[in-house]
Amino acid sequence: MYKPTNLRDYLRKAIKQLAQNPDKLHIFIDEGGARATGTAGLSFEYDYVLNLILTDIGPDLDLVFVPLLAWLRVHQHDAFANPENAKKAVRFEVDMNSAESLDLSVKLSLTERTIVKREDGGRLQVSHPAEPQLTPPFADPFWQLYKGDTRLAEWDVPALP
Repeated sequence: MYKPTNLRDYLRKAIKQLAQNPDKLHIFIDEGGARATGTAGLSFEYDYVLNLILTDIGPDLDLVFVPLLAWLRVHQHDAFANPENAKKAVRFEVDMNSAESLDLSVKLSLTERTIVKREDGGRLQVSHPAEPQLTPPFADPFWQLYKGDTRLAEWDVPALP
């Protein structure tokens, strides 16, 4: 699987608090499954809930959700393709520690294709292809998120693996 690591690295670059304190971000995979078809091949799809836990972060959730939704647009855009998927795609819970600090748990419903190709001599080659992309692509390669004059986050457009 590439999405958990890719998302962790992406959020640590985008959110200054996580870049300075990477131990504030924890990732768990819940409710995982693997779906295969009855064909002769061994390719399959992972289906899981990724649980991001951010601890002791500032009170503004926008600094997490705007870059997160940009990442999802590249790595799981089908989550928003229909209203039923969109209802379950991103779920969250907040624990207000104080007026200046909160803990955030975000659950993302993700899938990843795993292609297994048979080569000569019984060798199997595994790969995780990137998600099909929407067109047009993002117009700008770098974004900065502001609330008024305060910069909340900055990041490069999410890259494909």
